[in-house]
Amino acid sequence: MLAFVVVLVAATFVMVRLRAPAPPAAVTSTLRPTFAVASSPVALPWPTTGQSAIAVPSIGIDVTSGPEQPVPVASLTKLMTAYVVLHDHPLGSGQDGPSITMGQADVDDFDGDATHDQANAQVTVGEVLTERQMMGGLLVHSADNYASTLARWDAGSVPAFVAEMNRAAAQLGMDHTHFADPSGFDPASPSTAGDLLKVAAPDMDNPTFASIVQMASITLPVAGTISTYTPLLGVQGVIGVKSGFTVAAGGCDVLAVLRRVHGLPVLILSAVTGQISPNVLPSAGLRALNLANAVGTSIGSTSIIRSGTIVAHVTVAGRTVDAAVESSGTVLSWPGVETTRILVSTRWVTAGAKRGTRIGTVVVALGTQRLMIPVRLRQDIPKETLRQRIL
Repeated sequence: MLAFVVVLVAATFVMVRLRAPAPPAAVTSTLRPTFAVASSPVALPWPTTGQSAIAVPSIGIDVTSGPEQPVPVASLTKLMTAYVVLHDHPLGSGQDGPSITMGQADVDDFDGDATHDQANAQVTVGEVLTERQMMGGLLVHSADNYASTLARWDAGSVPAFVAEMNRAAAQLGMDHTHFADPSGFDPASPSTAGDLLKVAAPDMDNPTFASIVQMASITLPVAGTISTYTPLLGVQGVIGVKSGFTVAAGGCDVLAVLRRVHGLPVLILSAVTGQISPNVLPSAGLRALNLANAVGTSIGSTSIIRSGTIVAHVTVAGRTVDAAVESSGTVLSWPGVETTRILVSTRWVTAGAKRGTRIGTVVVALGTQRLMIPVRLRQDIPKETLRQRIL
């Protein structure tokens, strides 16, 4: 009887083992998690006055002309005003947004701005403007009175809105920036060229903002057709974004250009502040464009991984086989940057898997660039023997 029980238990054990799902393979990455692009000096035509900076979001780089000190930046402040308003009141494609009725405070703002020779757009009591129209007047014609109106509409008061601007600046890492007003006319609203690009990049990533700053003019019910102050718009791929001038700030410009680099579209941002010349806004724009052009010619194309590179060992049932990427991966690059390369296992692989079976993906990341490269077995994984399945 005991022998029968032993046999029955053994048979049951064997049946359970044979019916059990095959164990998954262990995947061990052999991939270095970072890849550094060779570093070499890049000579950029930094303006000899003021401060300047460049950024290429797709590569994740930002470079400044030197140590930065906060300075007045005039209407470049409106880059943050627009950022906060569109964050709080997003506009989809083709949407005009809520209607905003002008009151006496809005007319008073216009009168005050006109008296002090600030950029402005005329309004009257009872005039109704949509959010999109207000954003157009703010960004295209740089109307200081629209900045104040939008601030009150968004946050209830100008001080409350300015507090929002400063919170947003802190979240974006604009460590050298402090806003005192929504228009930038107040010289107590300092920033730096490098900080301004930290808000310009997400601004340009917003389709509504990007479409507005490409406009050469805007037509409004009372103000009529008013033109942009942004220099060089439409020249050599310039698609915005914003200029500014006060006596305290000098000429300032944040410029965006779209270039094809190594066959790919690339957004390049440049910023200059504190420019001085008789034609200060065109001069600031030209210096920003020179920077952007130099950046475009300095962007490289780097192979991060080559087709057939072994990136993992796959082990199951005492056998190990290699897995490799099925294609090469190339990214736009800048001297000295580092890419990340991570192997993500995306499929349950067991003994018996055939050569070419996909076992995962190598994810390559640099700036906003992402590559997803399949990883496949280079050999068959032998099936388990009966002994291995039982034991």
